[in-house]
Amino acid sequence: MTRRLSAAQQEALTVLVEKGRLLRVAPDAVRATLFLERAADTLADLPHLKLPQNRYNLAHDAAHAVGEAMLARHGYRTANGPGQHAALADFLRIVLVAPPADEAGRHVERMRRTRNQLHYEARTVGAAEADKAVAVATTLLGAAQGART
Repeated sequence: MTRRLSAAQQEALTVLVEKGRLLRVAPDAVRATLFLERAADTLADLPHLKLPQNRYNLAHDAAHAVGEAMLARHGYRTANGPGQHAALADFLRIVLVAPPADEAGRHVERMRRTRNQLHYEARTVGAAEADKAVAVATTLLGAAQGART
């Protein structure tokens, strides 16, 4: 079950819709479940990886899948085009208000920027940064599975 959003949260999401960053759609529990399963499967593979950048990338992918699940659960999708991943991060910052998910939701934007740097600027990440990304994705998944948003 999804927690009802406060008036302030609904207003913040309406702003994202009006700016064309999010689209309102019918809530989709099936889509949400599929994305949560994808996130769980991705996190299950992380202990088998040795390189920090691979762990980081997959942790980011798991966090992104949780975001997609939560968008679907609440009846939103990101608009096509540039800024989709940033809009997902904004969405998570708005809807995740209970600890520890709130801090994890705020960290997703940092993960997105770092992942872009990994892909486009050949940036490296260390084990500690990868561990933090795994912890964030794990926290997000737990929050989404428990509907503690």
